[in-house]
Amino acid sequence: MLIGEYVSKVSAKKRVAVPKKFREVLGDELIVTRGYEGCLVLVDRERWEQITKEVTGGSFINKQVRDSGRFLLAGAHEVFLDEQGRFVLPDGLYEYADLNASAHFLGLSNWVEIWSDKKWKDQESYIKEHGDEIAQQLSSPEQTHES
Repeated sequence: MLIGEYVSKVSAKKRVAVPKKFREVLGDELIVTRGYEGCLVLVDRERWEQITKEVTGGSFINKQVRDSGRFLLAGAHEVFLDEQGRFVLPDGLYEYADLNASAHFLGLSNWVEIWSDKKWKDQESYIKEHGDEIAQQLSSPEQTHES
């Protein structure tokens, strides 16, 4: 399972090491793409197939389906880890995530998010400030799904 938070240095050449705990689950052939709230998403090929089915599962004439595809799929890159578990962040994704000297890797069960220091601190502050509201919304009848 992908859980926990780890920080990795980002080299001047935009090379970053995936934490060992995550490599053990994900393997060394991965997909990285834009995520929501300004982070990146890192997944293995199996999870990527699930994401692409979810994103493209709707009608082509639906603008939300097309926009979701543009956002997630067009920004995606295949990455292969070297012997030390590192890969080079593509320029566009590096800029999108506003990464600098370090990257925060968050394991969220089925995927990994990669955050810049600043964006993660901002997001973490938001979650701390609004945690009760978020939990309440998740537990409301409109948000729950029946089996």
